Amino acid sequence: MQTELLQGTLDMLILKALTGGAMHGYAVASWLQRTTDDALRVEEGSLYPALHRMTKRGWVKADWGVSENNRRAKFYTLTAEGRRQLAQEASSWERMTEAVSKVLQARPVMQGA
Repeated sequence: MQTELLQGTLDMLILKALTGGAMHGYAVASWLQRTTDDALRVEEGSLYPALHRMTKRGWVKADWGVSENNRRAKFYTLTAEGRRQLAQEASSWERMTEAVSKVLQARPVMQGA
């Protein structure tokens, strides 16, 4: 099953993936897919533009290195600013999911019936 990501959620998920240390793009996508038991799959067309955008914003730093299969790859590392951004986005996400959960658990009251 592949679930569409809500607008803005991808950055938060990538930042979280990078809390474990430097990773190249394919490793980030694989980690997210594995961690969500295949529920989330991030395509290259979304992943790399997001990593580029986050690099420009100073949330991640990119350095060239060699991957586990001896290929040249760009490795991304979370910066202090990226950690602050992750904390902010995670807090907002928690408030949103709590609000949605309250709506789903509420019993609607019929007006005028």
